[in-house]
Amino acid sequence: MDEAGIDGQRALVRRVLAAGLGLGQDRPTRLDLKITAAAVEEMRAAFRLFAPFRGTPKVTVFGSARTQSHDPLWRGAEEAAAGLAELGWMVVTGAGPGIMEAAATGAGPERSLGVSIRLPFEESPHAVGSGDAHRVAMKYFFTRKLMLVKESSGFICLPGGFGTMDETFELLTLQQTGKMDPAPIVLLDRPGGTFWRGFARFVTEELAGSGLIAVNDLDRVLVTDSVPAAVAEISGFWRNYDSLRWVGERLVLRLRRAPGDGELAELNERFSGICASGRIEAAEALPEERDDRDRLELPRLVLTPRRRAVGDLYRLIRALGELPSAPSEARPAPPAG
Repeated sequence: MDEAGIDGQRALVRRVLAAGLGLGQDRPTRLDLKITAAAVEEMRAAFRLFAPFRGTPKVTVFGSARTQSHDPLWRGAEEAAAGLAELGWMVVTGAGPGIMEAAATGAGPERSLGVSIRLPFEESPHAVGSGDAHRVAMKYFFTRKLMLVKESSGFICLPGGFGTMDETFELLTLQQTGKMDPAPIVLLDRPGGTFWRGFARFVTEELAGSGLIAVNDLDRVLVTDSVPAAVAEISGFWRNYDSLRWVGERLVLRLRRAPGDGELAELNERFSGICASGRIEAAEALPEERDDRDRLELPRLVLTPRRRAVGDLYRLIRALGELPSAPSEARPAPPAG
């Protein structure tokens, strides 16, 4: 590390090196080593792709590679991406044809990033934003999906096949289990389309109806055929909410504007079921936050939520953006990652 000039995050770099040496000592198969080496190399390439744009909020757009330019879905993806780009967002796609190309076209080459997958039978990555500075190619779906999710503060899914459904279900799983920080998810259809309504019916009737998920697990997702509604959902989610942090069992929500006493009382009445104990309270930065100098300038709400109250948390975040005291204008999200 000294010879390479590594002078930051040395403990974590040491863990990476130690894991590599340990893997060699485990006498793995050649295939095990090839998978590990390629995955680490791909993650490094993706991290370098996103690094220059770390301060810019990003939205990932998923959808079919087979959608044609005359399809209303193409126009919807293009218009949604253009609307968010105008609000200061960058658009991340899988860098393929179809919906991915439509979204990149809407955002423009300077505001789009692509994470493509190398497949033996698919078309080459689209031309929009395909310069080396804005695109990276990957061999493995799991590393690609990591980067399509990790860097973004909002997600728009348009109809697609197995790949799109895989990406959509992964988003919903990360959201349901709390493995992803809260972020808006929009399922956007063509005007009058039934794709996502049919999906929602399956989730409600079959998954929730069979007791496999909670009945309200899809409530925190917006299903719409309106591009303006999709753009408003992505940007409006961040109107007042800034970020969160767990401190033991307590959850700290950092805001742009603190609610008034009357608004806080109304929130406690409306969301009385979210707390495992106590109430939602206005608070100063907790000692652990002060130690880390973690967004100390922002007002805060602190609560001890029920561990499975993910849906209520999303509704609370949206309610904070609808308060009379909230900022009047939506703004881009804080950058993810």
